[in-house]
Amino acid sequence: MSGKIDAFSRFANAVSKQSGKPGTFAFAVGAVLLWAATGPIFDFSETWQLVVNTATTIITFLMVFVLQNSQNRDSAALQAKLDELILTSSAENEYIGIERLEEHELERLTELLKQHARDAHDHALHQKISNAVGKKRKRRADPAA
Repeated sequence: MSGKIDAFSRFANAVSKQSGKPGTFAFAVGAVLLWAATGPIFDFSETWQLVVNTATTIITFLMVFVLQNSQNRDSAALQAKLDELILTSSAENEYIGIERLEEHELERLTELLKQHARDAHDHALHQKISNAVGKKRKRRADPAA
């Protein structure tokens, strides 16, 4: 079973990479234009219309699953990287796994973090902001830096 999953993951990854390229978009536009150009040949029949409707429906249906698989793997990899950064930094380890919280819990956590960022007594945050703004000003004043 693992071999089938790995093969599907490789397939999904290849399809998602290819489908995002400009050449693939140009091919799709060309196919639609070719189909439209054949309309007079087929007298704009119902069968002629059914061909493009069926093809696009099938492709869309299958692409949902392929792209979702790719998105799920990307999200899992990103989450693992973020968890590693949390573990190896001075960040709160309690934040590991928060992606599994309920929507209302995530919203509440976001509000708490925003409030913490607005806290005028958070000297470390103000120092980081001051340093960042100072670096931006210095870069603007000295373009060679």
